[in-house]
Amino acid sequence: MSFEAVKKYFERAGLGAQVLLLEKPSATVAQAAEAVGCAEKQIAKTMSFFVDKKPILIVIAGDARVDNKKFKSLFHQKAVMIPAEQVEHAIGHGIGGVCPFVVHADVTVYLDISLKRFERVYPAAGSGNSAVNLSIEELEKHSAYQAWIDVCKDWEQEKAE
Repeated sequence: MSFEAVKKYFERAGLGAQVLLLEKPSATVAQAAEAVGCAEKQIAKTMSFFVDKKPILIVIAGDARVDNKKFKSLFHQKAVMIPAEQVEHAIGHGIGGVCPFVVHADVTVYLDISLKRFERVYPAAGSGNSAVNLSIEELEKHSAYQAWIDVCKDWEQEKAE
């Protein structure tokens, strides 16, 4: 059901052709990159956390990892991921398909600067075998993000090819 809602959203926005229903699983970064045919770092993985008991999403590059010190510095608390069994209820999408589109109204979305080096990225589209091919500007517009943040480490600083 989640994929259908994301697909309808992008169809209404005139970007329906950019929503990809994949023949292979895309629940992990490696699977998604193989299924889409891009570098793992271009997969825009969406991480779900509780901050002050409210759900937030942080969209980060596939080669990045959340840095606990940076997270705590920004949000003034330890990074606490939403338990797997609570993700769908809290966000609106299940594990493997979590994306920043068509989420519950109380979810705040952030984009990590690790994504800014790319012209195009591939976040999930609501299921474990889907993705959306988006420019950074399209990601900004359709994720309804609150801010660009810097909470990651271990990502390559060079410009994508």
